[in-house]
Amino acid sequence: MNIKITCNYLGKILLLVAVLLLPSLGVALIYAEWLPALSFGVTALIMAVLGLLITRIKTDDKAIYAREGFIIVSLSWVIVSLLGALPFVISGEIPSYLDAVFETVSGLTTTGGSILSDVECLSKSILFWRSFLHWMGGLGILVFIIAIAPLGKGNGMSLHILRAESTGPTVDKITPKIHSSARILYAIYFGLTFIETVLLLFGGMDLFDSFTLSMGTAGTGGFALLNSGIGSYSSYCQIVISVFMMLFGVNFSIYYLIILREFRQIGRNGELKAYLCVIAASTVAIAVNISHLYGSFGESLKHSFFQVTSIITTTGYSTTDFNLWPELSKFILVILMMLGACAGSTGGGLKVTRAILLVKSLKAELKRMLHPQSVVTVKQDGKPVERETLNRVTVYFSTLIIISVVSVFIISFAGYDFTTNVTAVIANVNNIGPGLNLVGPTCNYGFFPFYAKIVLIFDMLVGRLEIFPMLMLFSPSVWKRR
Repeated sequence: MNIKITCNYLGKILLLVAVLLLPSLGVALIYAEWLPALSFGVTALIMAVLGLLITRIKTDDKAIYAREGFIIVSLSWVIVSLLGALPFVISGEIPSYLDAVFETVSGLTTTGGSILSDVECLSKSILFWRSFLHWMGGLGILVFIIAIAPLGKGNGMSLHILRAESTGPTVDKITPKIHSSARILYAIYFGLTFIETVLLLFGGMDLFDSFTLSMGTAGTGGFALLNSGIGSYSSYCQIVISVFMMLFGVNFSIYYLIILREFRQIGRNGELKAYLCVIAASTVAIAVNISHLYGSFGESLKHSFFQVTSIITTTGYSTTDFNLWPELSKFILVILMMLGACAGSTGGGLKVTRAILLVKSLKAELKRMLHPQSVVTVKQDGKPVERETLNRVTVYFSTLIIISVVSVFIISFAGYDFTTNVTAVIANVNNIGPGLNLVGPTCNYGFFPFYAKIVLIFDMLVGRLEIFPMLMLFSPSVWKRR
């Protein structure tokens, strides 16, 4: 483990985040919110000083290998979460530091679960910071750094970091150069966020709400600005947000293929087809199931489409209290919570491509048992999938189940009902936000005791970083010097 170069990059990350605090500071100054402005200024100063001190650590060995890449990513998310909570505490809007860390981690991991019972009492700048955390965490802090400046040459250092922070079983470069790939990803990210903001403005939403909610949609986060969630906005705005939640749940490489007009390749993408089919089937099934609760089937269809896209993309916005829906509809939503969006998107969850590979692996294993001498190959989009990739998918799924079970066991000591405990863990480890019962869309996580909040914070980080970078922090072998 090259500790010095790891510290050096952590210092650079702190300097970047110090700069990224300035937009929130600007919002505070615009709205004359002096105490929040002070909190952002102090936090930015602390991060900048720490960053400058840490970057002074020099080393001749500047090589970054896989374990340095994973540790840089996991530690950066932990450190940014711990320091990013300071504006909430210094401003006094979330006095408890643990609650502030929960809110920060929920924002940065694009989970969207809150400890607040009344978000409308927050200042504009703090509301902006919550949603800006979503936007930062959507594609990843380190991917942003790679986009604005190459990390270095040799040893595939950028690829190691990109692999640790990106979602999905494999990481495909859009272009041969990681630096160029990251820039293209963020250009698409900026573009879609801007288009959604403009469309919401056309719907009569003010600029602050339009941009802030668009950042939450882009990161598939879910922090709302009103206690009623998205339900108080017009049907037009709800539909726009629904469509963009679905778009941000698509693998971003698809948009690059659209730019290149590679429509045949898009048509062969099995994950995209499955993702759209699941959304369509779930929307219709739930709309039929809840039709008796609303005045017309069109209204049922609108709410169904919104909640299906919100849950499968792990955004977590809500237009209605789906906790009151029939059991069938809630069951479908829980399945969508675990399934998640496409790999390479800003969405969380297992990912559609992993679910496809698990099913295909099962079918292949059954064929091997029936025909032991046969050679069975698992294919995805017409290409054979390496055995190593299939093994990683199986290990990932198994580890996710183990972490979820242990988490449910620990928070069960708080004495709340089974559905609350299970869906709280599912919602946090899959970065969704709302669950069912006491953690439903109209509720919050503030009632949990401190140890349960710590477990859920860990679950959020594990879910966003796809388990292994976080687990590596607890492996003694990783910290041994080379």
